[in-house]
Amino acid sequence: MVTTMSDKIRFIDLFAGCGGLLDGFMKAGNYEPVASVEWEKAPVDVLKNRLKTKWNIQNADEEVIRFDMQREEELFNGFDDEEYGKHPGLDYLVGKNGIDIVIGGPPCQAYSVAGRNANRMVGDYRNYLFEHYISVINRYRPKLFVFENVPGMLSAMPDGTLITDLIKRDLNSVGYEIIDDIKDFALIDTSEFGVPQTRKRVILVGIDKTRCKDPQSLLKNFYTEILDKYKVNKKVSIHEAIGDLPPLYPVEPYKKNGRNISHKGNQKVNISWHEARYQNERDIKVLRELAEDIESGRNEYRSTEKLIELYEKTTGKKTSVHKYHVLRKDEPSTTILAHLYKDGFRFIHYDPKQARTLTVREAARIQTFDDDFEFPCSMGAAYKMIGNAVPSLFAVKLAKGIREVYNVLLEKE
Repeated sequence: MVTTMSDKIRFIDLFAGCGGLLDGFMKAGNYEPVASVEWEKAPVDVLKNRLKTKWNIQNADEEVIRFDMQREEELFNGFDDEEYGKHPGLDYLVGKNGIDIVIGGPPCQAYSVAGRNANRMVGDYRNYLFEHYISVINRYRPKLFVFENVPGMLSAMPDGTLITDLIKRDLNSVGYEIIDDIKDFALIDTSEFGVPQTRKRVILVGIDKTRCKDPQSLLKNFYTEILDKYKVNKKVSIHEAIGDLPPLYPVEPYKKNGRNISHKGNQKVNISWHEARYQNERDIKVLRELAEDIESGRNEYRSTEKLIELYEKTTGKKTSVHKYHVLRKDEPSTTILAHLYKDGFRFIHYDPKQARTLTVREAARIQTFDDDFEFPCSMGAAYKMIGNAVPSLFAVKLAKGIREVYNVLLEKE
């Protein structure tokens, strides 16, 4: 298929999660999703809902494939599985028209520096999920692809060889090229693009070498010229992102629909998923004390040692890392993490009167999801998928930049 610049750019989203990257590409315009692949049920349900309600894609139940990327033959040719159900396969969706771009990134936990354990890392299958991403690229031969992951992948060496070297080698073997100097060019802080959090990610763009005589020049131009146009002059603070949401104050605990409630806000304002996590009396006292410490300027708990001491005093538990962090009102948030689904104490609201951690909607706002982005799932699942997602606003700008590279490749045909 020969695509003209007026045609919509057909793409596949792999390891799609709840669709943060896809949502941004759709907002950028001129993109058409052909298929999305994700193995976890909760993100699949959320993504299907978003495609139907926001983008009016009524065949989303077929277009979003819940399946294990490691089972390649079944993924391509179709499957009938007890856990994943029945589907005609990726080949069926791609059809005769083919695809133009592949986007997505394998799960990042195996490359995370914070959770890295040398022995565990060697045997973690997630280290090599990129191989299945490359298999899809080789099968459908897109003009280019976008591969997103955490900075930890730059130093990950599960078998003694840098993961980035393995990726370069395997891509080269199927005829694709990424930037030679990944660290200097492809490590991007999304806060520079208006995302209200310090979130660094590796964004690898790969080009089909048969479509470009000098891929390195085009890739360098993408990172240094094209993408730079979408940066903001001033970073966005967390207060600018969530400050207009109704405050939620501590109240006498009560039950609502079977849930324990510890905070309440203005009932006349209906914003979905803006409900505080339950905090017990002890935690409310500590969260208030920590937020007041920052707001007052005392800064008694700025050091890791003091925070560890407070945690051990409060809970009676020993820890080697501090468990508390108050978000700074006039700065971007720290990186929103999937760990939010466990407790949220590393994401304490800056207002001491509220004495709580972030709501799902606040986390979504910091990830630049629109307020109409719904999460038909449990609260824990929502926190987890939000933390794993690509910020939607950055994805919009990335998609616009990718379109420029794509058009250059069309001109060379």
